[in-house]
Amino acid sequence: MGGEGFWWYITLEGQEGNEDDMSALADLSGSIGSEIRELPGKIAVKAYFRTTRDLGFWVGRVQDVISPWPGVKIVDMGRIENRQWHTAWKEAFPPLEVGRSLVVMAPWHKGKEVRGRIPLYIYPGSAFGTGYHESTQAALELLEDTVRPGMKVIDVGTGSGILAVASLKMGAAEVIATDNDPAVIPEIRENLRLNDIPDGVVDIRTGDLLGGISETADLVSANIVFDPLASMVPGIPKVLPEGGIAVFSGLVLKERERFLEILAKAGLVPIGEKEKGDWWGVAASRTAGVVDPRG
Repeated sequence: MGGEGFWWYITLEGQEGNEDDMSALADLSGSIGSEIRELPGKIAVKAYFRTTRDLGFWVGRVQDVISPWPGVKIVDMGRIENRQWHTAWKEAFPPLEVGRSLVVMAPWHKGKEVRGRIPLYIYPGSAFGTGYHESTQAALELLEDTVRPGMKVIDVGTGSGILAVASLKMGAAEVIATDNDPAVIPEIRENLRLNDIPDGVVDIRTGDLLGGISETADLVSANIVFDPLASMVPGIPKVLPEGGIAVFSGLVLKERERFLEILAKAGLVPIGEKEKGDWWGVAASRTAGVVDPRG
C-alpha cells in the first residue's frame, strides 16, 4: 500500500448481496484496498485511500461514483495509521462459538481452540461465509442437528466452503461444493487445507445452483438468499432421495411463510428451524412425519 504513515478511510454501507458492486465502486473511486464486513441485512465496505490528496477530495470522488446507487451511502470516514492496517482488522475475527459444538476460528487463532468444540478454521477473505453472519450461524446449527456419519452432502453456493468443512468435521464422508463464482475456488481450497481435509474429499465445481449436478446426496445445504433458494427448491427432489434432508438459510423472518409454502409444493416437510436476529433458516425432509433426523 505504499510508504505513507497513515491512510484515509471511507466506509460505505449498502444492501446485502451487493458485495461485488460495492467493492467495484470502491475501486472506481481510487481506493487502494478495501475490506467487507457483514452486518444484519447490510454490507459495509471500508475503503482506503492515499494521503497524497486530502480526505475531502476522496469523499467527493466516492460521492460521484455512488451517486447512481441510491442504496449505497457513506457512513464513516477518517484516518488509520499504517501499522494498524496489518493487525487491527484481525481483531474483528475472534473465536466464535456456534451452536452446541462448533467454534469458528481465523487461522491466526490456532492453538486457542475451545475445549470440547469442533474448530472450523476459516480465513476471512472475500468469499461469503466467514461464520460471523447470523445466516451462516443458523445454517451451522441446522447442520449440527442433521449431519450423520457417512453422509454425502451437496453444498450449493459454497462461498468460503464453511458449510462443507463443518459437514465433514461432523461426520459427512464426502461433499460436492458448488458456486457460481470461480473466483472463490482458491479460498475454498485454502480453507480445506487449513482444516486438514485431504484432496478429493470435496468435489469443487463452478455452476449455477443445482445446474450440472446429476448425483444424489443424503443432504443438501444452501446459505444464499430468497430468490435463488426459491428457484432451486423444485429441483431438490431430483438430487435428494426420500428421507434425505435439505438445509436452507440466508432468509429473513418475514420470508418464512412464503418459503414454507414453496417447500410444501416440492414435497419437503420442515423438521427444524433456527432464528438468529432477523435471519431464519430451516431444515426439511422428503419424508413426512420426521421429527428427529438422528432418530
